Amino acid sequence: MKLWKKLSLVTVLVMLGAMAASGLAVIYYEKQYNQEKTVENYEQQLKFTSYSLRKELEEGIQAGYNEITMNSYVDFVMRRLEGDQYILVKNNQVIFNRTPYDLAKPEDERWGGEEPHSIILKRENDYYLITGKKIMMAGNDEYKLVLIQDISLLYEGLRQQAIYSLIIYFCATIISVILIFLITRRILKPLRELQSAALDISGGNLKRRAAVRTRDEIGSVAKAFNAMADQIENQVTELEQESERRKQLLGSLTHELKTPMTSIIGYSDTLLHVNLKGEQKQLALYHIKEECSRLGRLGSKLMSLMGLYDNDSICMENVSMQELFEQTAQIEKHPLNNRGIKLEYVCAMGNRRVDRDLLESLLINLIDNSAKASREGDTIYLIGEGNRILVKDQGCGIPEEEINRVTEAFYMVDKARSRKEGGCGLGLALCSKIATLHGAKLLIESKVGEGTQISVIFEEDGDGKGVYS
Repeated sequence: MKLWKKLSLVTVLVMLGAMAASGLAVIYYEKQYNQEKTVENYEQQLKFTSYSLRKELEEGIQAGYNEITMNSYVDFVMRRLEGDQYILVKNNQVIFNRTPYDLAKPEDERWGGEEPHSIILKRENDYYLITGKKIMMAGNDEYKLVLIQDISLLYEGLRQQAIYSLIIYFCATIISVILIFLITRRILKPLRELQSAALDISGGNLKRRAAVRTRDEIGSVAKAFNAMADQIENQVTELEQESERRKQLLGSLTHELKTPMTSIIGYSDTLLHVNLKGEQKQLALYHIKEECSRLGRLGSKLMSLMGLYDNDSICMENVSMQELFEQTAQIEKHPLNNRGIKLEYVCAMGNRRVDRDLLESLLINLIDNSAKASREGDTIYLIGEGNRILVKDQGCGIPEEEINRVTEAFYMVDKARSRKEGGCGLGLALCSKIATLHGAKLLIESKVGEGTQISVIFEEDGDGKGVYS
């Protein structure tokens, strides 16, 4: 059973129960009220008649009537008082009764009190009110006045009212059931839209969102659902972009492998099929060795880059940036000396939580790139200050239109020079990925013929400006 049907059914059952209970309560209390009012009215009537009869009887007693005369007098008085509903008892004997009923026990003490006493009797389908009291008179005789009244019309009216109430109850129930089903179905319509949106998203339509039309709990669920859908779409988009980057990476790798492999195959084929002189043979073997070395460097760089995409075990620790700079300078000392390039470094940074090996790799790659762009006698500056690290050179620079692409894998501004220097176009791609893993970004500023400066800006300071310009 669907939710809207369940809710409708529960609501209808609760409503029917509440209406039935309240209807029964109203009928019961109305019956009690009408019954009490009827008894009260007839008791007041009994009191009035009793008072009038006492006055008349006292006058007859004072007149000294004998028994027979007195009974005739009582009969006369009762007729004058319209006593067709009364029974008069004297000394436990009925002396007047114009009602169609007989008093079974004239001596009954319930009618001997000073205040009226009432009972309601049911005979088959009829109801009778019997109320009586003692008439307070002087003398030895004891009088009781009993009123008998058929009140069946009262209960008949209650029965009619109950029937009408039942008819109204059933009509109201039918109308309420229809309205509750329609309203509940409409209220829960956003849930059906949520279901439809979920099915569309599961079918691949990641742009699908649920409409938020209310501010109640269902609207909150719809907002949460849309937020979840946004997150899923973003993650799927990131995965697709990552997959596309890897495809491009593999495509670029295949392209890059062609040149050294072609050279190796060409020189190998020459050595196998051509009788070369000793010097030419040595030159061919040298080229094969260089191309193999290049292939080795290309594989190492590629594995490092792939590892950064897949490795979740990055070890962040509190590292002294001064020590890291000194260690990097020591590693780069001999390669730079061989090129005739000088490295100057200064560190005004304290300790920072980083992955020591990755950040060291980033600095080495930046310095190596600067060295490839520099001439003999140039100086490379490594500067750490605040929340940024700057590597600046005096080399050939990068054209402005190329700056945004130099962090792409295998992209090289000057391919001839890069291959001559042993490059494969992965250095800055590695640097960019390492910076991202540290919550930082690379800012590259360069002018052709004047040099390049690359800033590693950590997220604590995002003004986007280099330390030196």
